[in-house]
Amino acid sequence: MKLTSHAGGALALWTTSLPDEAVGLAWLGQAGFALRYAGCRLLIDPYLSDFLAEKYRGQEFSYARTGPPPILPAQARHLDWVLCSHRHSDHLDPGSLPVLSAHNPRCRFMVPSAVREAALTAGLPRDHIVGVNAGNTVPLSDGLTAQVIASAHESLQVNAQGEHHFLGFILKTRHLTVYHCGDCVPYDGLAAELCRHQVDLALLPVNGRDARRARRGVPGNMTFDEALELCRQAGIPRLIPHHFGMFSFNTVDPAELQRQAGRGDLGVLCSMPAPDRHFLLGTDSREPAPL
Repeated sequence: MKLTSHAGGALALWTTSLPDEAVGLAWLGQAGFALRYAGCRLLIDPYLSDFLAEKYRGQEFSYARTGPPPILPAQARHLDWVLCSHRHSDHLDPGSLPVLSAHNPRCRFMVPSAVREAALTAGLPRDHIVGVNAGNTVPLSDGLTAQVIASAHESLQVNAQGEHHFLGFILKTRHLTVYHCGDCVPYDGLAAELCRHQVDLALLPVNGRDARRARRGVPGNMTFDEALELCRQAGIPRLIPHHFGMFSFNTVDPAELQRQAGRGDLGVLCSMPAPDRHFLLGTDSREPAPL
């Protein structure tokens, strides 16, 4: 498999010519990604508004963005799917989802069944919401499926019906497999489950966790070292870290992350995302140099 980086963010990805069977990815900031495979266009956890800055204005933790969104909700056209891993507003964004729905009347929104009501409250049409739980497999387009697994946003949480509140998505084409875990920390059995799916590329959060954030109701994620170790244990050869740089209180130093990602002894090819770049993951058998 070959991963290459190209100029232009999500808007460029929407219009570029993709090689046969390639998967295109563009980072939207935080845990958000635009993904394209053949004629299918989807977003994962798009936070493209200032909803949280308004909600928490004047409070201790500022949710003011450190930079503008790389694409506005009204600019994301021809969408087939939006996948939301859990109900937190930087993943299921009440400021973005109704706009995305209005401009993409055929788009469907995949959300955890446990938080379907939150999706309705956010303004999504009931008949466009697809509720899922861990263990489900959903066809997204010809040749592309989403296999749903549990995530642990510090812990695994289920409701009285056994429905998981936090989910991850294993996106499978005919030749490639991409894993997006939403917000997650390592948990028993995760590496073995991913190993079974032979994942080619993992999109993992690296903002970590600590007592200060936890005391204020902000659950955390993997550290960069934990993300690397998960990839090693699961036999995943490539990693794109995310969930950093958007909110000043809930990030790691991007420069230090860049330094760590550039080390030659990781055992995993690590590629740093940027809002003005996009990636192509293809089936070329030649091994690329780390980006």
